[in-house]
Amino acid sequence: MTTTGTTLVIGATGTTGSRTAAQLTAAGHRVKAASRQATPVAGAEPVPFDWYDRATHAAALDGVDRVYLIPPLGDTDPAATMLPFLQQARTTGVCRAVLLSSSAIPQGGPAVGMVHQVLPDLFEQWAVLRPSWFMQNFTGTHAHARSIRDEGTIWTATEGGRVGFIDAEDIAAVAARALTDEQAPNTDLILTGPEALSHDDIAAIITEVSGRTVVHRRLPYEQMRDRLTTQVPVEFAAMLAGMDRAIAEGAEDRVTGTVQRLTGRPPRTFQALLEGRPLLG
Repeated sequence: MTTTGTTLVIGATGTTGSRTAAQLTAAGHRVKAASRQATPVAGAEPVPFDWYDRATHAAALDGVDRVYLIPPLGDTDPAATMLPFLQQARTTGVCRAVLLSSSAIPQGGPAVGMVHQVLPDLFEQWAVLRPSWFMQNFTGTHAHARSIRDEGTIWTATEGGRVGFIDAEDIAAVAARALTDEQAPNTDLILTGPEALSHDDIAAIITEVSGRTVVHRRLPYEQMRDRLTTQVPVEFAAMLAGMDRAIAEGAEDRVTGTVQRLTGRPPRTFQALLEGRPLLG
């Protein structure tokens, strides 16, 4: 990696933001760690930041020349909030922006796809990370992890569709390179783990590693959508259930070599992620 100025990591306490901030600071880069509560992150300068409070934006951008963008969670129209910030960022001297999107959302697609579409027009140096579904969805506080712990069940509308699930540490490793390498990718990057797995496979691996029986229950799209509306807004629930349906149709059944190419090492397997850690902790 090359020497850089200061990177603003938005969502620095989140799944990929925390890992990206940690990897950057460990490599000796200057980081401003942005979160609503300005939570301390080892080696980084904590700064308050709220997408919906523009009064927090100027201080967060002060002295920054590159930014890692985590869209506002659950917002079905993030462009309305993000674009004014990105225009401000360009004006204040940000030269490189790396956006976290999704393998399921193409340039110009719904939600963050609209931010993806305009990013190259705003910054000469840029990248859009489009990871597949996170392995961490089955650990911690995610809804899948809670239902695994509470019921021994994974509920989806994915049927037997397969996904190239990826470790968030591998996403962060790519983010760190995209932010600090001498040449920005200036493209979107599809990120996956090393193998495509169905949710039946995921349940079997968790069962094998943990010793606790976990099963995958298949729901129709409508039932999955209704189940999700108890957790997120209706529009977002419909979008998530629709992504499940796309998985069932094969949309995520792929693996790429992007992590290996950009980081020089292979991505971690789901079994390796689970081994040596507390049950779904």
